[in-house]
Amino acid sequence: MVDVILRDLDPASLRARAGRWIESRRIQHAIVILIIINAVILGLETSDAVMAHMGPFLIGFDRVILAIFVLEIGIKLFAYRLRFFSVAWNVFDFVVVGIALIPASGPLAVLRALRVLRVLRLISMVPKLRFIVEALLHAVPGIASIAGLMLLLFYVFAVMATGLYGDTFPQWFGSIGGSMYTLFQIMTLESWSMGIVRPVMEVYPYAWLFFVPFILIATFTMLNLFIGIIVDTMQTMHEADHARDRGEIENTIHQEGGAIEQEIRALREEIRALHTALDSERTSPDAGRTE
Repeated sequence: MVDVILRDLDPASLRARAGRWIESRRIQHAIVILIIINAVILGLETSDAVMAHMGPFLIGFDRVILAIFVLEIGIKLFAYRLRFFSVAWNVFDFVVVGIALIPASGPLAVLRALRVLRVLRLISMVPKLRFIVEALLHAVPGIASIAGLMLLLFYVFAVMATGLYGDTFPQWFGSIGGSMYTLFQIMTLESWSMGIVRPVMEVYPYAWLFFVPFILIATFTMLNLFIGIIVDTMQTMHEADHARDRGEIENTIHQEGGAIEQEIRALREEIRALHTALDSERTSPDAGRTE
């Protein structure tokens, strides 16, 4: 009995049990519910009318939820120690909760608005959201390449637009920076026709030969490249996950198959030994005299 108690009080055993408990499905679901409730509370705190009637209650409930988040992080730190910081999502949760603990008074009052970052913990708690964010991060190199190509495209068209239309429409194309901003507006298709292109075409009837190719290249081609890179990255990650799961299953089957093969071999040896023993009993002289 004493050995059992001492084993339960062993720090390593306590850390293992704490880790299993805090990572259990029930606790994780409870944390997700608290994050959603906390998001609603932070939204209600922006309303003066609601704060006038329920301000103390909302503030108190917010502090209770924050205390639960701190307790969760503390349990994970106890369970995993320095291994806690080896997981990027744990570091993200640690930073988000840590920001919420900064005093929201004096020169740090501006950080009070950062409390809403606690809502982003849903990303680390929900596997599907976490997968999407990881896919976006893996797609950053490809996105950066497309962004560089788009910047080069914008620069070329901005120089052309400034030279062609800068004197007549300086409010839109008076400088390279202004031209790039105007072209960005055109790329988003926000008031591009009636707001910019048609007024330009009243002075330059063939201006559509400049703007239409730009829209086709920048809006439909380049943005689809962004989408294609992200989708391809997500597909690659899916295939990698499936390959890893398939490898684990095949490894498990191989190990279990080897164990089963050894058991069958052992059973055959036992059956062979029994047959040998029975044959020896049948052919022994003592067995014949007994008959």
